[in-house]
Amino acid sequence: MDKDLIINVTKGSASLALTEGGRLIEFDRESDSQAQFSVGDVYLGKVKKLLPSLNAAFVDIGDEKEAFIHYLDLGINFKSFDFFVKQINISKNYNSFFQKVTIGDPLEKEGHISDHLHVGQPVMVQIVKEPISTKGSRLSGEISIAGRNIVLLPFSDKVSISQKISSKEEKARLSRLIYSILPKNYGAIIRTAAEGKRAAILDAELRSLINKWESSWKKLAQSKDIQLLFRENSRVTTLIRDLLNDDFSHIYVNDKATYEEVCAYVAMISPGQERIVHHYTAQQNIFDHFDVTRQVKGSFGRVVSMKKGAYLVIDHTEAMHVIDVNSGIRLKTDGQEENALEVNMAAAEEIARQLRLRDMGGIVIIDFIDMDDADHRNQLFKHMTAVMESDRARHTVLPLTKFGLMQITRQRVRPVTEIDTEEVCPACKGTGKIGPTTLLDEAFERHLSVFSEQGIRKIHLKVNPVAYAYLTSGLWRSIVRRWRQRYPKVSVKVEKDGNFAINQSLWVDAATSEQLGSFFD
Repeated sequence: MDKDLIINVTKGSASLALTEGGRLIEFDRESDSQAQFSVGDVYLGKVKKLLPSLNAAFVDIGDEKEAFIHYLDLGINFKSFDFFVKQINISKNYNSFFQKVTIGDPLEKEGHISDHLHVGQPVMVQIVKEPISTKGSRLSGEISIAGRNIVLLPFSDKVSISQKISSKEEKARLSRLIYSILPKNYGAIIRTAAEGKRAAILDAELRSLINKWESSWKKLAQSKDIQLLFRENSRVTTLIRDLLNDDFSHIYVNDKATYEEVCAYVAMISPGQERIVHHYTAQQNIFDHFDVTRQVKGSFGRVVSMKKGAYLVIDHTEAMHVIDVNSGIRLKTDGQEENALEVNMAAAEEIARQLRLRDMGGIVIIDFIDMDDADHRNQLFKHMTAVMESDRARHTVLPLTKFGLMQITRQRVRPVTEIDTEEVCPACKGTGKIGPTTLLDEAFERHLSVFSEQGIRKIHLKVNPVAYAYLTSGLWRSIVRRWRQRYPKVSVKVEKDGNFAINQSLWVDAATSEQLGSFFD
């Protein structure tokens, strides 16, 4: 199915919408705020506190919350990184020094963090999980720089190949090629996307990754203070890096600078495919044009509607996400069991979409509609597993319990995306209350009295349809008839307008079309 990436760049932020066949399946917002951390960013931090009981440490990377690193996350080549950080300075030749660093024995699996870290020690770390709730970032000491086809591993001497590449000949070709172009003290992971790629493409990407890593050396040599050494790609290029394939039909960007950045990046990782990148220049908002705004408003609320009256209710707690499946007003024409199966199957597809759309991670508990047939429960489990296969995040789907609950665990690396889709009621201004109708009557009477004294003879009164019915109901005893009796010199024509709030009104002079006044406007 065709995929389109729509990028809406505004002042201070960029929003990305990935659609499949016109249906929104991923949505993300990227802010220019310095307080926002991204998975893959590399920092020079300082150890703040050791936790021997947890075999872990807290590291200050400049965030309000101290980041966390476990001993097992230091990485097998931590000793090489630690030596490099401590010894590099501006008097050294950086490239020569890097190549002379010895890749020693790997870090012991059963070691203690206090043997390698101490309070105040500078340490190079990479964010692997963003701050979530009360927890700070999760860190790793094993630095990797990811590209479209290759993941670069400093202080490594091994080349690994994705197991999804099945051809032995292709694996051997890629291995020989990467080994031949890798400089000393560099290793690599060859990703699935590299299959069939020409040497020139892989060589260009490898040089780009090495340049990103080496660009941090000057900062590191000049200061051992807490600092950002280099960032992961922007969210825009990261999404393109991970998803771009022949299924992509179009990439639309409404900002010229971002358009040029995307074109250059696509040309580097997939030459020839930059033709699918388009600069959107129309007057209409790009998200409105591609129906993204409507889908966002309909997909991010607590209640998510589905076809034929069924709906989901999604709640978030500190420990997990809970999703309740409801059949709603759906007619049970085929029997309760068949109806439950059909609703549950449709709900499984929508839930898989919602997990990607909101980037929900951790534990997800789904309360499906109860089904008595064991074959139906097994069919639902297989369907849920199948629709989750396209999810790039690591996940596990467990079968239904005897209570009709399904548990899904999904990799959580950043906070869940939450968008407030609620709007303030124009009538009550969010209070839940409106003025009494007696005030409406009094206001209309005051207006008519003034208009009569001013000699205005013909007036149109625009009101909400509910107020219209209130004013005109009753042939002989309606409020409008009472006005005619009390103010015979003023002719009032009442008109209804569906865009008005229930307590909004507008008086208009019929002769001049001049607006004379309003109530609760």
